[in-house]
Amino acid sequence: MDKIRVITVDGPSGSGKGTLALRVAETLGWRFLDSGAIYRVLGLMVERAGIISVDRIGEIVDMASNMPLSFRQGKTLLEEEDVSDAIRTETAGNAASKVAAIPDVRRALLDWQQGYAKSPGLVADGRDMGTVVFPAAEVKIFLTASAEERALRRYKQLKGKGLGVNLARLTKEIRERDERDSNRSVAPLQAPQSALQLDSTMLTIDEVFQRVMQKVYLTLPDLLG
Repeated sequence: MDKIRVITVDGPSGSGKGTLALRVAETLGWRFLDSGAIYRVLGLMVERAGIISVDRIGEIVDMASNMPLSFRQGKTLLEEEDVSDAIRTETAGNAASKVAAIPDVRRALLDWQQGYAKSPGLVADGRDMGTVVFPAAEVKIFLTASAEERALRRYKQLKGKGLGVNLARLTKEIRERDERDSNRSVAPLQAPQSALQLDSTMLTIDEVFQRVMQKVYLTLPDLLG
């Protein structure tokens, strides 16, 4: 069987990696994997069940192994419930970061993610796509931005939805999440070797997209045809 081509886009929360990865996938006509959504769904599940506790890790791992999760028509479905908005709250994001730090949870979800890579190709968005999940990916991107800029983006996004938010609190939570993700014992957030590293603090999404597509076509020139 031919090797499935994979492009990974890693980086911290709010760096714009999800928007970038989806745009690259749509441009190429490839599948798109939002790995953060997987962890956010699990975070939502354990939050609803009230079982985020060190003495109940076994239950969390069991949930991770048997998630009734699917992606259909741009929606994230938990069984038949559309949880696309529910998993994008700060609470769900923080819960996702906590469960992602559990080694057995990451192992339980690894096979699921790798199995999502199918023809004609996959663009995978996350924090360890290029280092752990798809280490043999042909193109690896690491996108970042300052904590202040990422908090401001999230602030504007939430305000646009009519939600009451505090910029200082958002900045503090993003810094705390960065600290957890960068220092966890398994698959810490870091730039993959040979990755194209971009700081989007002062760049528009169009500028980032153009630089990434240049890298894609230089690495995979047959895609131009």
